[in-house]
Amino acid sequence: MLEVLTGSGLAFAAGLNAYIPLLVMGLLARFTDILELPAAWAWLGDDWVLVVLGVLLVIEVVADKIPAVDHVNDVLQTFIRPTAGGIVFAAGTGSVTPAVTDPASFFTSEAGIAFIVGLFLALTTHVAKAGARSVVNLSTAGVGAPVASTVEDVSSVTLTILAILVPVLVLVFIAMLVVVVIRMRSQRRRRRSLST
Repeated sequence: MLEVLTGSGLAFAAGLNAYIPLLVMGLLARFTDILELPAAWAWLGDDWVLVVLGVLLVIEVVADKIPAVDHVNDVLQTFIRPTAGGIVFAAGTGSVTPAVTDPASFFTSEAGIAFIVGLFLALTTHVAKAGARSVVNLSTAGVGAPVASTVEDVSSVTLTILAILVPVLVLVFIAMLVVVVIRMRSQRRRRRSLST
């Protein structure tokens, strides 16, 4: 069960920012004993992969904070974030972490299924993020883009760390995000009904 929470948290985080969970996993696997990646995903800890992920993360962080550019970025990320979600779900469910000591008990040879599950979770998060971002940009004339992007980045980092260290808290974090989104939507509906 913890394997599913670890993989799900990582995939949801990839839906917000593709490179944060990939980079965090690679850095932890390379420089600490906190995360041991399965052999098939050990390349995430290679020096050149970490450099490329770092550069891509910087580009993503900057592009996502600029109104209009963030929309183009979201369109491009429609392919990247789900792929990253598939990778981190498959790698996360097969990794040894402080909470997961026997990852083979979940996915032994079904890496393809894990990848598809992660892809779907990240795609779902990405679509929700892109839709919410459009609303934020329209309602604030683009001024809210940097704030929304920063919240998404912080959420991605938090979700990644929780998924690796305390996967049970992934459920709490996701529940909190759902409550926030529902409240935002109901406030928007109330404002619309008052304005008409």
